[in-house]
Amino acid sequence: MTDTEAAWLEQALKGDDEAYSRLVETYQNPVFNLCYRMLGDEAEAEDAAQEAFWRAYQALKRYDPNRSFITWLLSIAAHYCIDQQRKRRFTSFSIDSLEEDFLPDGGVGPEKAAAQSEQSQILHQMLTQMPAPDRAAIVLRYWYDFTDQEIADALSLTVPAVKSRLHRARRALAEQMQQHIKEPAYAERNPYESSAL
Repeated sequence: MTDTEAAWLEQALKGDDEAYSRLVETYQNPVFNLCYRMLGDEAEAEDAAQEAFWRAYQALKRYDPNRSFITWLLSIAAHYCIDQQRKRRFTSFSIDSLEEDFLPDGGVGPEKAAAQSEQSQILHQMLTQMPAPDRAAIVLRYWYDFTDQEIADALSLTVPAVKSRLHRARRALAEQMQQHIKEPAYAERNPYESSAL
């Protein structure tokens, strides 16, 4: 947090609505991005981000200045998104923003590009099947670099519970990814090879 942002926060804590509006403008992208990754729908993410900022505004008097403001704000957004996911039975997770991690650079051939696209689709499918709190822990760790303690604070969990969720989620993702990249059970037969041994 910059000195200017810290000053805005201090003013907002004293009831300055304009200072809070500046904080909203400053943090709207990370909050929206978290909501989008959690909900997978742009319109829902916009609504969720607005709701998170409104809830933060209502709870501003309870904010602990010893805690990182962005961590506190993202935890409010994450809780709201988890609640939304619980309300709708089918959850989805968009990794469109991740695609740049899988997009080929100019020197990558078509085979590698196709493999990267397939990996992206597989990862998307695996993440959509993950329980909302596990997905939130993964998003907070790998997209926002939250520590175990920050994730625990954000999701109202203990640090051991966070470690357990992350370990379980990573293991499940790794196992599912291995199943998808195994070679076919049958070897392609050479048409010139004799079938009679």
